[in-house]
Amino acid sequence: MHTDEGDSDGFTAYFAPRAGGLLRFAFLLTGDAGEAEELTQMTLVRMFVVWPRVRGHDRPDAYARRVMVNANARRFRRRRVRQVLVDVPPERAEPSSQLAAVEDRVGLAAALATLPPRQRAVVVLRYCEDRPEAEVATLLRCSTGTVKSQAAKGLAKLRAHPAVTGLGTGPADPAGLPGPAGPPSPSRVARPVIGREELP
Repeated sequence: MHTDEGDSDGFTAYFAPRAGGLLRFAFLLTGDAGEAEELTQMTLVRMFVVWPRVRGHDRPDAYARRVMVNANARRFRRRRVRQVLVDVPPERAEPSSQLAAVEDRVGLAAALATLPPRQRAVVVLRYCEDRPEAEVATLLRCSTGTVKSQAAKGLAKLRAHPAVTGLGTGPADPAGLPGPAGPPSPSRVARPVIGREELP
């Protein structure tokens, strides 16, 4: 199948309203606004290349999420440096809630940046996007037991991080993290759909 003008138009129409969600997902994975933009652009370029092949799938945006998770894992292995939060992507929030929402995301993103890539992906997908364990396991091509283990380890590290401990640890935690005995609660961070490409 070739990429003609119709395919290009279909790509733009499909991903234009989803670009913000991809950017926010990339920001949680990277902890850095600039790198999130770069990762989003790389993902969209990759999706444009394969668009003729994946446009007929039920959830092309799900495939894009997996492409992004993989690209971030490769980027992390190449650099092996601690990521520093420098900014947050703009959010469509009411003025009265803007500051509190940004502060919550800043603390969470800074803490997430200290986790290994796979552990970070598990925590972001499981709690920030409120996805079930089975769905996360499908995305990362691992067992639900691995998801549970990585989630538990990741949460333990996050709760010990100064940027997160100030946010609280109950089920209504504004960072979107579950309390020690409570179920996960939806995060204030946007919840884009996950993808399906295997992690290296």
